[in-house]
Amino acid sequence: MLKESYHIIGVMSGTSLDGIDLAEINFTKNETWQFQILKATTVPYTEEWLCKLKSLTQKSKKDLQQIDLDYTNYLAEVITAFIKKNSIKNIDAVCSHGHTALHQPEQKLTYQIGNLPELAKKINQNVVCDFRVQDVEFGGQGAPLVPIGDKLLFSEYNYCINLGGFANVSTKIKNQRIAFDICPVNIVLNKYVQQLGLGFDDKGNLASQGKINQQLLEQLNALDFYKKSYPKSLGLEWVEQQIFPLINQYDLTIKDILRTMVEHVAQQIAKVISKKVNVSVLLTGGGTYNDFLVERIIALTNNKIIIPSKDIIEFKEALIFGFLGVLKLRDENNCLASVTGANKDHSSGNIFLNNNL
Repeated sequence: MLKESYHIIGVMSGTSLDGIDLAEINFTKNETWQFQILKATTVPYTEEWLCKLKSLTQKSKKDLQQIDLDYTNYLAEVITAFIKKNSIKNIDAVCSHGHTALHQPEQKLTYQIGNLPELAKKINQNVVCDFRVQDVEFGGQGAPLVPIGDKLLFSEYNYCINLGGFANVSTKIKNQRIAFDICPVNIVLNKYVQQLGLGFDDKGNLASQGKINQQLLEQLNALDFYKKSYPKSLGLEWVEQQIFPLINQYDLTIKDILRTMVEHVAQQIAKVISKKVNVSVLLTGGGTYNDFLVERIIALTNNKIIIPSKDIIEFKEALIFGFLGVLKLRDENNCLASVTGANKDHSSGNIFLNNNL
């Protein structure tokens, strides 16, 4: 008989490299799924880890395997510290995304570091992880994976948009859940802001002072990715090949780059959410704190933009990866073919049982 409640820790590290998000969550299943975030925190990366994670696409397979082991050990330390600090007991599972090192689904390749069996042994807990690999084996993009959570936990919103390293969207079209990556966001904005010695553009203040370079904006908007239909997803490799070379061919100030990029992001998002009228749009992710970006999105759509509580803004992905783990434990589908393009819905991820429990 399946349980009605689960005590879970969800762990997420995204492409924007803000840090490791950890959330202690209770999930309960009655007629519908309910959740409560009990504790949540973000552990920023050390300079050493930031350098390693930024250069993953340039590493050899052998180097990646060593980094995978090191990152698994690092993740174990971070998770153990979170459990101890908050005196968390009776955990059903730690459900972890790991960190994406390579994502080339067209080559049948996706690789998340930090998902080794050693994690369960080191943290002394059951672990559910590595949610993308099976979907790619089934012909899918392996991303986005959050939409099953949007469908079952946030169904009152017409669109759910996460503004992280990339912007991605989840919505219902013809009674099917559809989701895809829209465009890069913080993975680009943060790179250029860091040249000024800052981690991010606070509230979008710097971008708001810049001028749009119309030619660059048109080139960005004309990229082939935006002409493709879903399912589709983006990775760091695409940004390095398509976005940075375009921007770098212009001699622009950082503020002008940021302003142009914000306009590009706002236009791409508005184009997607304006396919329905008079509907609600939930915005989450670190980019939600970029007031200027949010203002530009609001200006370009007639739909209602909703900013939720801080816990949902910052920890929705950790929450949903926790939920993916719960569905895996129940052997229920957590990956939707309508979203990823896989040949079937399936229950994705690995379960590593802690034999000491």
